[in-house]
Amino acid sequence: MNKQKFIDKFLIAFMILAVFKIIGIGAQLFHESFWSVVGTLAIFLVVAFIIMIVITALKDKEQNRKNSGRRGSGGGSFYLEASLFDRIRSRYEELAEKYIAEKDYKKAAKVYMNLLQDNFRGAKTLEDGGFYNEAAAVYLKKLNNKSEAASCYEKAKQYKKAIDLYKELQQKEKVGDLYREISDIKNAHIYYQMVADDYTGNNQMVKASLVYSKKMEQPEEAQKILLKGWEEDKDAFNCLNNYFANVFDVRKLETEIQKLYHNTPSYKKTIYLEAMKHEFKKDPKLQPVTRCIAYEIIAEKVGTRSEIINELKYFNPDDNVILKDISRFKTGRNKMLRN
Repeated sequence: MNKQKFIDKFLIAFMILAVFKIIGIGAQLFHESFWSVVGTLAIFLVVAFIIMIVITALKDKEQNRKNSGRRGSGGGSFYLEASLFDRIRSRYEELAEKYIAEKDYKKAAKVYMNLLQDNFRGAKTLEDGGFYNEAAAVYLKKLNNKSEAASCYEKAKQYKKAIDLYKELQQKEKVGDLYREISDIKNAHIYYQMVADDYTGNNQMVKASLVYSKKMEQPEEAQKILLKGWEEDKDAFNCLNNYFANVFDVRKLETEIQKLYHNTPSYKKTIYLEAMKHEFKKDPKLQPVTRCIAYEIIAEKVGTRSEIINELKYFNPDDNVILKDISRFKTGRNKMLRN
């Protein structure tokens, strides 16, 4: 048997085996009907026809090469085979793109998985086509990708399946969100509490407070966490700033500003001054109390931190006199230091 006949028979055998493989995998994976399997066979016949055209073209090219007297070594056979499979793969890609353009995502997915052996693109194609359960199955069974599978189950509103996967992935906040989606508030709060505890344990007090206020609808607990962060120097400024931001009544906020200031140790007063700059701009009713506190802090610290005098301008934005006073103070202090 000559080499060319051997190649031809090998390709025929390959096509026959591929038919049975595609039919078997297609039926098993998608649990489809007889007509769906027939549709798969039709896909393969189209592909087989494309392969036949490619083989014929390559034979013609090889024959022309021989006739022209250009004899190659054994590498020519390797090049022929590599070129053949590159062209076949290119045809598969074109076929998949054609099915996607026609919105036939299942057929496109079969081409990717069965012919191109690309399970990820197959799953992604099913997902893009809205076949979320089928996509989740491929992500799990073929790729062991629990994160993508959970996302697909969530899109399919298969919340319990998604919850089980998110639990395995230790995505506690996501588990809480999905429990809340199915109105299981008790379990939602159990997982939200875990998230808040994790944030608190990592000194991320602002994030912990947001879980309490936004997820669990417990604003009082959120304020306690922020106050704890301020008092224990765990992201102190942001905790204080967010604490004030959560007080919406201006009179109550004024009281809170005064109360917290009286309990603020000296080493944290410059942080408090930064917070007052934000509160001063918030409401005209807060300007007297914030300006008074600012003056006290600046007077206390100016002896050791002369540059703090510049902070006066934030609490007197339209007062040109005070800007001159600041300039005179800095000039006088510089002269004193030189002398």
